[in-house]
Amino acid sequence: MTRRGPSPVWLVLIAIVSVQVGAAFAKGLFGQVSPVGMAWLRLSAAALILTLLRPSFKGLTRRDWSTGLGLAACLVGMNWAIYESFARIPLGLAVTIEFLGPLSLALLGCRRARDLLWVFLAAAGVAILGFGPTSHDVVGIGFAFAAAACWAGYIWFGAKVSASWRGVSALTLACWLGVVTLGVPAVWTSGSALVQPHVLGTALAIGLLSSVVPYSLELKALQTIPPKVFGILMALEPVAAALAGIVLLREAIGWTDWVAIVCVVIASVGAVRLSRPQPMAPAAGD
Repeated sequence: MTRRGPSPVWLVLIAIVSVQVGAAFAKGLFGQVSPVGMAWLRLSAAALILTLLRPSFKGLTRRDWSTGLGLAACLVGMNWAIYESFARIPLGLAVTIEFLGPLSLALLGCRRARDLLWVFLAAAGVAILGFGPTSHDVVGIGFAFAAAACWAGYIWFGAKVSASWRGVSALTLACWLGVVTLGVPAVWTSGSALVQPHVLGTALAIGLLSSVVPYSLELKALQTIPPKVFGILMALEPVAAALAGIVLLREAIGWTDWVAIVCVVIASVGAVRLSRPQPMAPAAGD
């Protein structure tokens, strides 16, 4: 009897919770460390942890390296842009705008009318969540849109990378690329704060919660889950951000926010139900 692994849907849900808890921890350090410094610390911690897992880069073709570097560029850009956005606008609003990236992919992947129902329901929930008594910093909103574009690219490249890269190799490459490219601006803007013990300890936790755990699980899920369904499931990101704000940052949310949560949860359940009869491709390997 063949032993089946965890459902890809559960892998995505765990990744969503993990990344938003990490985001809340990161936002708590912005008074001491700049956003680019926080992004660098997060990627550095993730790179060190992933390297210990002994990633393999053997047997990769030039095309494989191209898609791997594409994934890396999107991941680094997404990390930096969303932290810059967090520093300027509320967590829930930033994540709501960022969700436009995967939502756009979900819209492009629709072929049937009933698929559009769940996509538009998710979009309605995100739109409702975005309308609240928050300050609208133009630069912060711009960074959130940049993060959205990078997130869409991450999903697109991730689906391709999962077919040829083994285990966490592509993720390791991405994190080290972030360490190299963000190193100088991180030191320039944060200085000695980067080596404070409590900052390093928190950064290690953030690296695990926001990079190692979610991205590893998402890349694993993308081996078998249709990109359209993955994109709709990402509608839970604003929900997780709102809940992380309540529990960890003591951010109050109104009844309209709860309406949005119901909308995106229903849309996600609908997406999961529609995905059951679809054949899943075999996993590419660990």
